[in-house]
Amino acid sequence: MHRISIRLAVLLTLSLAPQAAFAQLPPPVAAALKAVAIPQAAVSLHIQEAGAPVPLVSVNAAQAMNPASVMKLVTTYAALEKLGPAYTWKTGARTEAPLADGVLAGDLFLAGSGDPKLTFEQFWLLLRQLRAEGVREIAGDLVLDRSLFDLPEEDPAAFDAQPLRPYNVTPDALLVGFKTVRLNLRPDVATKTVAVAIEPPLANLDVVNLVRLGNNGCGDWKEALRADLVRHGERYRLMLTGSYSAACGPKPWNLGVLPHDHYAYGLFAELWRELGGSLRGGVRNGAVPAAARPLAQIESPSLAEIVRDINKFSNNVMARQLYLTLGAESGRRPARSEDADAAIRAVLEARGLRMPELVLENGSGLSRRERLSAESLGRLLQAAWKSPLMPEFIASLPLTAVDGTMKKRLNGNGAAGQAHIKTGTLEGVKTIAGYVLDRHGHRLAVVFLINHPNAQAAQPAQDALLQWIYEGGAK
Repeated sequence: MHRISIRLAVLLTLSLAPQAAFAQLPPPVAAALKAVAIPQAAVSLHIQEAGAPVPLVSVNAAQAMNPASVMKLVTTYAALEKLGPAYTWKTGARTEAPLADGVLAGDLFLAGSGDPKLTFEQFWLLLRQLRAEGVREIAGDLVLDRSLFDLPEEDPAAFDAQPLRPYNVTPDALLVGFKTVRLNLRPDVATKTVAVAIEPPLANLDVVNLVRLGNNGCGDWKEALRADLVRHGERYRLMLTGSYSAACGPKPWNLGVLPHDHYAYGLFAELWRELGGSLRGGVRNGAVPAAARPLAQIESPSLAEIVRDINKFSNNVMARQLYLTLGAESGRRPARSEDADAAIRAVLEARGLRMPELVLENGSGLSRRERLSAESLGRLLQAAWKSPLMPEFIASLPLTAVDGTMKKRLNGNGAAGQAHIKTGTLEGVKTIAGYVLDRHGHRLAVVFLINHPNAQAAQPAQDALLQWIYEGGAK
C-alpha cells in the first residue's frame, strides 16, 4: 500500500507539472515552408497560451533573428508602460518680440517636441491660432527649434537606395507632415497626358512633370516612374519621369522630400500666405530663448492613438519618433539613439524581461542590425497580457481580414477577425507576432520569425499557422 501511494503521488505530480513545449513545426506550416524551400533552421516559433507558465510550441525560439517591424512591439510596449496611454506631445509657437497692429517685430520660434503625428492639418491649426492671436506679419525670421533630438546626419538612401520613399523618412524633433507630399496622378486618354497635382504644395518646391502616358497593364506601376530631387539655391525641383499606364486610373504617389527644416519652412510659408500672413525674413535653426512667451500651441493625439497608427500601419518614422521620445523622457536631452536604447532596456528590466540577445538600432525594425528572439518577444506578449494596459496594446495590432497590414489576409478563413497580429517584412525577413483567439475561446500568443532568402514567399506558411492555431491545433 505504501508503494502504491508513492506511485500515485508521483503520477499526480507529473500530471500537474508543466509539459515540455512541442519542438516541431505544425504539419501544415512545415508543408508550406517546404514548398518554398525554407528549412526549419531558418525559422523561429513560439506559441503560448495567454497567462500560461510555459509555451506549447517552441522551435528555435532562443535564436536571435532579425524581427523586421515586429520590433515595433518592443518600442510601443515600453512606451505605454513608461509614458502611459494619455501621454501627448505639444508643439508651440513662441516669441520675444512685441506684437503691434498685426506686426510681430522680431523672430517667430517653432519649438519641436518630437510629435510623431504633426500632420499637415495640425500644422495648419497652429498657424490659424497665430492669425487668431492677431499676428499678420512676421518682421524677423522663422526659427526652428529642433534641439530635442541629437541625431547624426543620416543618408535616406542608405537603407535601400530609395531616398524618397516615405518609409525612409528620418526622425526629427520638428517632424512636420511626415516630410512627405502626395502626388495625385490622373491619366487622360483624350489628351494622352498624365496630370500631377501635389498636396500639400510647398513654397520652395517646384514639380516638373515629364511623365508619359502608357498603354500597358498597371501591375507594379511605381517601378515605371522615377522622381529626382534637385536643389537650386534655396529652392528645390522635383523631376518626374517615366510612364504611367492609363489602365491604372487615378492613384496617389507619396514621396518624402526636402530636408526637415526646408520642408517645415516650405509648408509654413505656403500656409501662412494662404492665411493672409507674410514673412519678411528667412528660416534658420535655433533654440527658443528662455524668456520667450507662448503665442500658440497644438497637442498631439494621445499615445494610445499614436501606438495604434504605428502598429496597425507599421509606420517607421512614427516608431522612430516614439523611440527617441523615450530617451528624452528619461531625462536625456537632447536625446540620442543610445539614450532611447537605454530607456527601453530599463523598462524591460523593471518588468523582469531580460533579453540578452536584444539589439536595437532605431526601434522601428527598419534595420539590418536589430535582433530579437521569438522566446523573448513571446515573454513580452505575456507581460503585455498581464498589464493594466493590455487593452490599449492589443487594440493597436492589426486585426486579421479587417484592418492595417492584415486587412487583406485570411479573408474568408475561420481566423478572419480572430487574431491581432503585427507583421514585419524586409528583404529576406518575414515575421508575425500577436494574439490568436482559437475556436474554443483560448487566446494564444504567437511569434513566428523567418530569416531566409526565400522569406517573401513564406506568407502562406504564416497564414497556415494562424489558421492552425485558430482550429485548436496548439491545444
